[in-house]
Amino acid sequence: MAESSDSNSQSGMSWIEWFCGLKGNEFFVEVPEEFIQDEFNLYGLANTVQNYDYALDMILDNESDDELEEEQQEVIERNAEQLYGLIHARFIVTALGLQMMLEKLRQGDFGMCPRINCFGQQLLPVGLSDVPMQHTMKMYCPSCQEIYFPKYTRHSSIDGAFFGTTFPHLLVLQYPEIIQQRVCPPYVPKIFGFRIHPRAASNQRRAAKQKQIADAMASADGRSTAAAAAAQPVRQPSMNVSGDAPAPAVAASPNDNPSNKQ
Repeated sequence: MAESSDSNSQSGMSWIEWFCGLKGNEFFVEVPEEFIQDEFNLYGLANTVQNYDYALDMILDNESDDELEEEQQEVIERNAEQLYGLIHARFIVTALGLQMMLEKLRQGDFGMCPRINCFGQQLLPVGLSDVPMQHTMKMYCPSCQEIYFPKYTRHSSIDGAFFGTTFPHLLVLQYPEIIQQRVCPPYVPKIFGFRIHPRAASNQRRAAKQKQIADAMASADGRSTAAAAAAQPVRQPSMNVSGDAPAPAVAASPNDNPSNKQ
């Protein structure tokens, strides 16, 4: 990174032009140096970015009197990229910044919404947090108001804080005409030409749940019956004093009654 920035500085290109010209940084606009030189616009960033003074000098192409090693130069290069990204998030919510981002939108630099019913609505970069290194940048559709991952992987690692949570919504409020006005009827699922009843899915879930409960109860009753049968003691035949099993009882016959004998 340091060699690239050095070579571009030797060719007369500013650091901001070099950074915005890198592949993967197409969504960034060139922040005017006048905006960066205003300390009010940078309030609080010194506590967020390490090596703040060195990073700011690098962004503004100010020559440093300190001799830095190559490793230190690379660290400051990363700090400068982070600082510029946070400055960029503040700039694009200004009147000039909104106009510059609107031009990129009209040129189709941000891509289109993948949803069919949005009819090619142009997307806008958005962050899920204003704090750096929390979330990567996502793409916001003003039509369906959903967020999507960037189409190209080179944009998927950009810090979402470099665009912030406010920008796309402020741009839509300022320029509401950027939203597609075409209205498409919602998609209706059908089976063999018949619309699916709205309660069909819930009824199926309810029936499946009732069957699951019935199966669980039946299984529990089966286990209880088996446990009760296993716990019931088995009756053994009683033994007499001599240890022999008693003779089976025989019904008395009328002829065995002595009173009937003659």
